[in-house]
Amino acid sequence: MEELKSIMEKFVASGWDLIAAPAQQWLDGTEDKDALVSAIKQADKECGSCGCELDPLYKRALALL
Repeated sequence: MEELKSIMEKFVASGWDLIAAPAQQWLDGTEDKDALVSAIKQADKECGSCGCELDPLYKRALALL
């Protein structure tokens, strides 16, 4: 669970609204899991191979959820 928390914190810190807002809701304990999964999948689709530090985290977060 600590690994997933760390990933969510990185998503929030990214400032990218697509994943930052749902990740913050997860950290706050108010997430809609379906919306979070959808946002992470969309982020992976749009940015999952750009070479940034978040690329491998999308798939890892989905595996942990």
